[in-house]
Amino acid sequence: YAPAGDGLAKLLFDRSDDARVLVHLDGGAQPREEALERQLQYRIERSSGRIEHSLFGAAREAGLSNVMVLKVAKVLGYDIDFAQDLRVGDTFNVVYEQVYRDGAMLRDGDVLAVSFINRGRRYVALRHVHPDGKVEYFDQDGRPTRKDFLRTPVDFTRISSRFSAARRHPILGRMRAHRGVDYAAPTGTPIYAAGDARVQFRGRQNGYGNTIILDHGQGHTTLYAHLSRFNGNVRAGGRVRQGDVIGYVGMTGLASGPHLHYEFRIKGQHRDPLTVTLPKPEPLNGPALDRFRRDTTAIAAQLDLLENMRSLAAQ
Repeated sequence: YAPAGDGLAKLLFDRSDDARVLVHLDGGAQPREEALERQLQYRIERSSGRIEHSLFGAAREAGLSNVMVLKVAKVLGYDIDFAQDLRVGDTFNVVYEQVYRDGAMLRDGDVLAVSFINRGRRYVALRHVHPDGKVEYFDQDGRPTRKDFLRTPVDFTRISSRFSAARRHPILGRMRAHRGVDYAAPTGTPIYAAGDARVQFRGRQNGYGNTIILDHGQGHTTLYAHLSRFNGNVRAGGRVRQGDVIGYVGMTGLASGPHLHYEFRIKGQHRDPLTVTLPKPEPLNGPALDRFRRDTTAIAAQLDLLENMRSLAAQ
């Protein structure tokens, strides 16, 4: 704000979604800040869809934004590989929040509940807020949907080469074991840590090119190769959390095109990342389970209603 003929008197800017700051610039005096709260409104929305061609196409027809599609994929990404597993006929139901301010939609909020029928199998995730404020997703039995390892360490990509005892190397031209899975993706695509870990190695390894090896404890390690570059915050000996960006897809080393080469090892033995079986997380029990059931009953009922309505409409 600037009165006619005078210099700047006030400066207004958004500090966050629900707060603005008005800075008073009173001549030569010390600037004075005034916090202005802005009320947010949270509206619950519901959406259902059936995949005919693509997930994004089905979501668009159902009124879901691309941002919400990515949130759903993140919630269910431990059980469903959204790049490889989806099939025509798969269905989804989502209960979610939209955030409004001053009567206008500001952004999508959280997924509150989601069910996904993939290849005839039903997956469910319900949002639950713990007493300490931590947000976590559980199935209807109170078992966390979060697993120790992500299904895939890159988003919405395709498998260009599978785990194999013998395949013809695309550059060397000779038969050799392929002890990991290759995910083709554009150069620069973010690569995520598959689980909480210590960084065992970050550097260059012969044909692997730029490589990161993570030690997840209990004899579990994962390897990420052919990176174009590393996340500068990831250092050997440091710690990473599941889902942290550790580097970016490239084609360093012996690679015929940009892709991530991903390996999973248990006590030094290579395992197929697509089929390796790991223990399920323990479910809630006692008072924690009672609290979860009490807090999610209403939203689970909305999810059931959505599924029933879709089922009736299909008849």
